[in-house]
Amino acid sequence: MTEQRARICILGGGFGGLYTALRLSQLPWQPSSKPEIVLVDQSDRFLFSPLLYELLTGELQSWEIAPPFEELLQNTGVRFYQATVSGIDIDQRRVHLHDGPEINYDRLVLALGGETPLDMVPGATAYAYTFRTITDAYRLEERLRVLEESDADKIRVAIVGAGYSGVELACKLADRLGQKGRFRLIELTDQILRTSPEFNRQAAKKALDERGVFIDLETKVVSIGQDTISLEYKAQVDTIPVDLVIWTVGTQVAPVVRNLALKQNKRGQITTTPTLQILDHPEIFALGDLADCRDAEGQQVPATAQAAFQQADYAGWNIWASLTNRPLLPLRYQHLGEMMTLGIDSATFSGLGITLEGTFAYIARRLAYLYRLPTLDHKLKVGFNWLARPIIETLSK
Repeated sequence: MTEQRARICILGGGFGGLYTALRLSQLPWQPSSKPEIVLVDQSDRFLFSPLLYELLTGELQSWEIAPPFEELLQNTGVRFYQATVSGIDIDQRRVHLHDGPEINYDRLVLALGGETPLDMVPGATAYAYTFRTITDAYRLEERLRVLEESDADKIRVAIVGAGYSGVELACKLADRLGQKGRFRLIELTDQILRTSPEFNRQAAKKALDERGVFIDLETKVVSIGQDTISLEYKAQVDTIPVDLVIWTVGTQVAPVVRNLALKQNKRGQITTTPTLQILDHPEIFALGDLADCRDAEGQQVPATAQAAFQQADYAGWNIWASLTNRPLLPLRYQHLGEMMTLGIDSATFSGLGITLEGTFAYIARRLAYLYRLPTLDHKLKVGFNWLARPIIETLSK
């Protein structure tokens, strides 16, 4: 009688989930004991989210930053389900999918990412646009196209949140709309990019000033209407006309995770050990936006793409180690610097003792992200396209 293969179920196909699956498929399993690896995501495509902004300016195409899971997982042995997770039974070790099969597991990876909360301000759910998924980008693109084709003299855009996402969106959209755009960047605190290195903050401030983006600091959004936004500054509320509101503030954990009887912090993130395992449930690993993780040195691991990228490597190894009776490795997070796009063909980089801005930073950012794209095959396709496109565009003129 043959022994049943172990099953690893990975929920979420972002940086944490997909890269864990790919890592697991590459590890040296014994042929007789190689587990079944299942990846579940509600989308049919992986999204390389740091490059999502380039879709709005036409610098990149969808296939480059959002390849189908089916293509990425070819010849890996990983089975993919496109489905929404409706429930997780941690006692029975079972995952319930909406309109899909139940999946029993021996190891579970929670990597469902986060969601942008729109219930913080009246009117946001109905009228504000988020920018986190490929669907968000398509929806925003359609709204921009309608505004650009209208008879309006100016297109008035309010972007809520002056973190990385808000600043990058403001610069990209300002370059796209040019003189027709009127931008407000609204920030509750007293400075933009509050947690960023000073070099990046200064470069961003310069880029925003050059593009005429008006920055509202220490300003609270009171409500959002169909074509208005109400802002409070120093106890005074002003309602101003607006054509588009983009909301970039906050991240919340998916309800299916928040409902689990596991130790969580105030934000609903699940507490993990440095090996990325959940307390009292060592068969469950958590990483990415939904994990409250401290590494081997006790430093808090940020909820960023580069952190999820590193966590995936450790999660894959530790799952393999736990199934092959080897020692697990505690995460040692390495901060590799921060990169930010500041409009078309411009960026900033700060880290590893290096600071760059402008075209050199743009090239460095592109190369760094090319290296981090999933699978060698996809890297080669995208890299060739990046090299060939300028030549093709030049010849076609």
